[in-house]
Amino acid sequence: MTLTRVCQKPSPENTCIGWVGTGVMGVSMCSHLLDAGYDVRVFNRTREKARPLLDKGAVWVESPGQAAQEADVVLTMVGFPRDVRQVYFGEDGLLEGIRPGGICVDMTTTSPDLSREISQRAAEKKAFALDAPVSGGDVGARNGKLSIMVGGDWPVFEAIFPLFRLMGENILHHGPAGSGQNAKMCNQIIIAGTMIGVCESLVYAAAAGLDPDRVLGSVSKGAAGCWTLNNLAPRILKSDYAPGFMIDHFIKDMGIALEESRRLGICLPGLSLVEELYKKASAAGHGCSGTHALYTALLDSGK
Repeated sequence: MTLTRVCQKPSPENTCIGWVGTGVMGVSMCSHLLDAGYDVRVFNRTREKARPLLDKGAVWVESPGQAAQEADVVLTMVGFPRDVRQVYFGEDGLLEGIRPGGICVDMTTTSPDLSREISQRAAEKKAFALDAPVSGGDVGARNGKLSIMVGGDWPVFEAIFPLFRLMGENILHHGPAGSGQNAKMCNQIIIAGTMIGVCESLVYAAAAGLDPDRVLGSVSKGAAGCWTLNNLAPRILKSDYAPGFMIDHFIKDMGIALEESRRLGICLPGLSLVEELYKKASAAGHGCSGTHALYTALLDSGK
């Protein structure tokens, strides 16, 4: 499929989708494409984790390269930059199989430099690439209400916007390759500061003998109100630390933001402090818990 054809509006009748990565977010995001009737080719390192998508009609392929050979647009949602690099540049990787005119969209949060490298390598194959990291966690993924931050050529973004619209409701283009990742770093910097504030406030409420539910009822409706208070603080009060987004993945994101900040010549002391606290939480065994499990690490450190 050429870019001109995509611009005619992708539809289940003319577009085959490839999907790589079926973790907490990926399964829900890909499900929306299947629900819309798209023919989907799916790959994951562990086939069983793709079972919910296969049960809905997705077709299994043996590698990212095969997904790229068979699909018009391939979307990737994996864990770490090393995983992205393997998916795109490894043996039988996506860019080995991509066809001229094909489009690859990395929705993983990774480094802006890696996104620019993918874009350049795709162009050498006469293909197209976008970086499109997301925010909204497992709830946003399930409900199709993610915020999607996109970098890459505007015509490519405009062409496949209908696919983004199936997964998100706040979808903005930020500039050339890597810009979506930089916008996501801004998002993660805010979350880092907000999360430590929410967790410390609940630790304080408990120590002061307050009813934490009533405290949330007060502060969530005032100037402190935010997504974290509305969505994650109630999970903390139920001791539900299932990962919508894992601590170890968040540490990865903070590391990318701090590395980029050094390259840009700026200092982010607040982010450095929160990264240190999260590393302690991971070392204490909370790495695979949701980011809000920072609360338990703060409680433990006070004992």
